[in-house]
Amino acid sequence: MENTTEVTEFVLAGLSDDPEVQILLFITFPLIYLLSLVGNLGVTEPILLDSRLHTPMYFFLSQLSLVDFGYSSAVTPKVMAGFLTGDKTVSYEACVAQFFFFVAFITAESFLLAAMAYDRHAAVCKPLHYATAMPTRACARVLTGCLLCGFLNASVHTGNVLRLSFCRSNVVNHFFCDAPPLLALSCSDSYASEMVIFFVVGFNDLFSILVIFISYLFIFIAILKMRSSEGRQKAFSTCASHLTTVSIFYGTGIFMYLQPSSSHSLGTDKVASVFYAMVIPMLNPLVYSLRNKEVKSAFKTAVGKAKSSMGSVF
Repeated sequence: MENTTEVTEFVLAGLSDDPEVQILLFITFPLIYLLSLVGNLGVTEPILLDSRLHTPMYFFLSQLSLVDFGYSSAVTPKVMAGFLTGDKTVSYEACVAQFFFFVAFITAESFLLAAMAYDRHAAVCKPLHYATAMPTRACARVLTGCLLCGFLNASVHTGNVLRLSFCRSNVVNHFFCDAPPLLALSCSDSYASEMVIFFVVGFNDLFSILVIFISYLFIFIAILKMRSSEGRQKAFSTCASHLTTVSIFYGTGIFMYLQPSSSHSLGTDKVASVFYAMVIPMLNPLVYSLRNKEVKSAFKTAVGKAKSSMGSVF
């Protein structure tokens, strides 16, 4: 190692060198981030302000929106800044920080989706005891647990990255600092790091998916026992939205991380990364929250109040 120099900054290669593709991305990424910002914060504010929505279901929805906004913001602003300035360099410390917060928020979302599945189980299977089964204090504790798991998991993966040596090229073949391209760039033996990622991500996903699967198993059993077709339709509607979000989120994550290194294609990983880092945070408010009539009503009320207050000012 005497003739090598430790890397102090990275160059993010981005998605493509094609000028036409870069122009398309320059237009698309800010639009996606703007929609994500408006959608997630637009869902959170009405839920916080409308007392009718102060229930466990909407509490978790608001936190899901904030977590979506968190991990999207860990990635997208730097990508947009690179398009605007042409500067694609990022310091070693900034790269590690970006990786840490991205992993923390995306892990918190994984556990939060599991908590939301249990919440739906309590609402469908034990409607008479729902208030006692999911009190406000319990919801706050669940949220705290999800965030703690997220930051603990991020600490493990960040420590895993910090132990790597980067002494060859400093060009990261990606548009943000993520584990697979950093492992590919490292001059250290990455086998142990890959195993840590595989088992930790595998355990987290397996635990969350198991909670979701068991919750929905009991939900479907309860739905089949319902005599009212209207009740079945309402329960299926709630489940369909959440299951769509779960399928997109876990499907992309499993495709990205739980495959052998020999099967990894960084080009394919980039496309998958765009989907789970930018598109999913934009889709969640549309797929899950904005399909709910009560959230729509609260959102319209909040917009109406904002317009009237602006009218009184001007």
